[in-house]
Amino acid sequence: MSLSKVAAKAFMPSAVRTFASSAVARDVNITLHPQSFEAYKCDAPSLELTLKKEELVHMYNSMVTMRRMEMASDALYKAKLIRGFCHLCTGQEAVAVGMETALTEKDKIITAYRCHGFTYMRGGSITSILAELLGRKAGISGGKGGSMHMFTPNFFGGNGIVGAQVPLGAGIAFAQKYLGEKAATFALYGDGASNQGQVFEAYNMAKLWDLPCVFVCENNRYGMGTAANRSSANTSYFKRGDYIPGVKVNGMDVLAVHQAVAYAKEWTVSGKGPLLLEMETYRYGGHSMSDPGTTYRTREEIQHMRSNNDPITGLKQRMLDFGVVTEEELKAIDKAARAEVDKAVEESKASPEPDVDQLFTQIYIKGTEVPHIRGREPEEGIRF
Repeated sequence: MSLSKVAAKAFMPSAVRTFASSAVARDVNITLHPQSFEAYKCDAPSLELTLKKEELVHMYNSMVTMRRMEMASDALYKAKLIRGFCHLCTGQEAVAVGMETALTEKDKIITAYRCHGFTYMRGGSITSILAELLGRKAGISGGKGGSMHMFTPNFFGGNGIVGAQVPLGAGIAFAQKYLGEKAATFALYGDGASNQGQVFEAYNMAKLWDLPCVFVCENNRYGMGTAANRSSANTSYFKRGDYIPGVKVNGMDVLAVHQAVAYAKEWTVSGKGPLLLEMETYRYGGHSMSDPGTTYRTREEIQHMRSNNDPITGLKQRMLDFGVVTEEELKAIDKAARAEVDKAVEESKASPEPDVDQLFTQIYIKGTEVPHIRGREPEEGIRF
């Protein structure tokens, strides 16, 4: 599907009716655009969904806050306060927000390093996320600082080896089935990781054992600096599970993502086995902060997607068109999100760096430590 078609399908009108006994509408019945989904070996999710006004406002607030948080990360990196690699999800907010609003705390999400938004939606505070990127004590990795390698009860992320999180996700789903939990695991990876052999090995195991695993390919069109059609002989990622059914989703529409994820969860927990979702999305920035993102695509392409397919603008216009909120209410949300992120930036910068001895914690299970760890030089080392 061309970029122009992706942009067009997100903003064509969809029917919305509000119902309430009071002057303030609460329930919103929505009909998604017919091209929101494309199914493979299964029925497509329903185009009809009902959400409450509060749920729509929560989605909008979450995406706006996430965008602000990533903009702050961008500024902190350019100020050389964040060092090393930094991968932002600006433009892809609908995936994390639509996914989390369709799940419960029992469901698991595992992804790689473009994970700030998922961490926020799973309950991580903005301060803890930014402090983690800054390598400060207040960082989400147990107060040790680091590079977003967080492991919280319901989120597993920060895997730095391309595609390595996918078989781990299948393993988490195996544990859920073994323990009899009515929950699913969502294993995310990008189009750049889609050709990894371990991804297909995970498909095989998940299907053999009918694990409650949803494989989610975030197709943002470029694996680092390589266009999808230059690296993948088959760019229909939702069909690449072969024996696993799949659904392509308009990943720039938070409502379509929400509906598809709810469908996928129901599919897996009902015992039908794994499902593959392809979230067709777009990142506005480069692969990482060291990548300007304009050498392998045009500025016109990026601007076209920003202008015609932005997930925040799309939801905002829907809510305004059908009287769910007022322009003043949206401005208040935007202002509050900016203030919240600005406050978190100052809190994270004020957090001290971790103590040097924290470098040597959580290496071994207590009681199994070796007496000595070699340092950079043979004569250098740490004794426990």
